[in-house]
Amino acid sequence: MMVKIMLIPLEEFQRVGAASIDKYDKLALLADMCRANTLASVKRAGSGHLGSSFSSLDIVTLLYYSEMNTVRLGAGHADRDIYFSSKGHDAPGQYAVLFSLGILPKEQFVRLRRLNGTYGHPDVSTPGMEANTGSLGMGISKAKGMAFAKALRRQRGRIFVMTGDGELQEGQIYEALQTAVQQKITNLTAIVDHNKLQSDKPVSEIIDLGDLEGKFRAFGWHVARCDGHDFRQLEKAFAGLEGITDRPKMLIADTVKGRGVSFMEHPAALREGGGLYRWHSGAPDDRAYSDGYDEIVARVNGRLARAGMVPLKLEEIPPEEKGAGGTSREYVADAFGQALVEIAAEREELVVLDADLSADCRLRAFELKYPERFIENGIAEQDMVSMAGGLALQGFLPVVNTFASFLG
Repeated sequence: MMVKIMLIPLEEFQRVGAASIDKYDKLALLADMCRANTLASVKRAGSGHLGSSFSSLDIVTLLYYSEMNTVRLGAGHADRDIYFSSKGHDAPGQYAVLFSLGILPKEQFVRLRRLNGTYGHPDVSTPGMEANTGSLGMGISKAKGMAFAKALRRQRGRIFVMTGDGELQEGQIYEALQTAVQQKITNLTAIVDHNKLQSDKPVSEIIDLGDLEGKFRAFGWHVARCDGHDFRQLEKAFAGLEGITDRPKMLIADTVKGRGVSFMEHPAALREGGGLYRWHSGAPDDRAYSDGYDEIVARVNGRLARAGMVPLKLEEIPPEEKGAGGTSREYVADAFGQALVEIAAEREELVVLDADLSADCRLRAFELKYPERFIENGIAEQDMVSMAGGLALQGFLPVVNTFASFLG
């Protein structure tokens, strides 16, 4: 029997939003309700990124519901605050927040990664989305441009941009950090979703970031740090940053990947996965979806009961109509990974350089069999390709691995 996919409708968000309850309890309710809808949309789509959507959702919820003027002024107002995610793959979480505010229509929200729905990564054609992102490392540079444009036109409104912590391995990040100060960009706040994981491994095992606070301060940025799931701490941090007017601001938000579903939260998930995190991308199976959804809804209903409010009213999302055609279970990357293993047995000069996509592109068999010939370069594609050039000049046969769009 096919699992039922349930949605928390807009009216329930409006009911909670209008309730006379503690501000922080309300934010926690709204964030968890968005988590439930994020989980439902990814399950229906059959793909998406839950771990990083969940880690950033408390921050995104606070920004839209409490910190920014965007909803009050309107998405087209010249003086609005602007938020966008540079890492981009946490779009399902942002879509859930936009749906909860009535900005993103239901018929689009429930069609994640489908025609006439929403994209897997942010696209400006989607209501409420301010920038196209997904190819990592570009967001702070785009945010600089937005902030400069506002200053040039004498418009009000702040610029907020979210980055992932793995994304900080991209070289363009550091170009943007230094030029933002040189160009006197002050109306800019970058937020690091510091969940300590990238794809399926800890950031420290791919490319250790070291002293983040010290790095950002060395570039001349004002740096604050807080628990990215504590609404009081977030509110206090943003209030403090508002008073800094002579330099760009950086907020390091310490978060948990998969926050809100116990078995998806990265400390537990890493133990369960033997050091690998399984909830970065893809949709959960029926059991995991039901367990996760039930956990979130039970927590929401518990909060509602303590506030003297009735439980959530849910509605079923109609299942997607499937066409008559079908696809095979063959995965091209499986053949790619196996071929590299076979060629490496005959060609000792073959080395593989990877940009944090070993699992996605099926390189793990090569990584485990030939660890001395596998180079994990992290999310740093330009550096990887140039290193491959050096290897080739010394007689090696380098193969670089990433998605084509990340090399453009």
